[in-house]
Amino acid sequence: MNSHEGQSQGLQRIIQESVPGKQVTIAHVIAAPDPDIYERLGVQAHGALGILTLSPYEVSIIAADIATKAASVEIGFIDRFTGSLVLCGDVQSVETALQFVLENLSSNLGFSVSPLTRS
Repeated sequence: MNSHEGQSQGLQRIIQESVPGKQVTIAHVIAAPDPDIYERLGVQAHGALGILTLSPYEVSIIAADIATKAASVEIGFIDRFTGSLVLCGDVQSVETALQFVLENLSSNLGFSVSPLTRS
């Protein structure tokens, strides 16, 4: 079926595109993750997990640098191709690191940031 036939039958084609902007789409702290999550991520249990998703994706490298200098956290996972960053550490350190990353990206680099959430 071509698009013309679909329109005549009441169907619509929706095309979604992602336009990378300067944004933090997720900033979340998991205070007490299930131990299975650590195992699935392949990281040692350190207490809390901090999760960031960023675009452009390479900013995950900058965020990791900011976070590790701001608080006593370790990088659990970083992917410069998807913009994912997972931090490990005690709850307060992870929360401090994420808050510092959000403030720094917003004020110094003009990023749109999502609020820091916690579960």
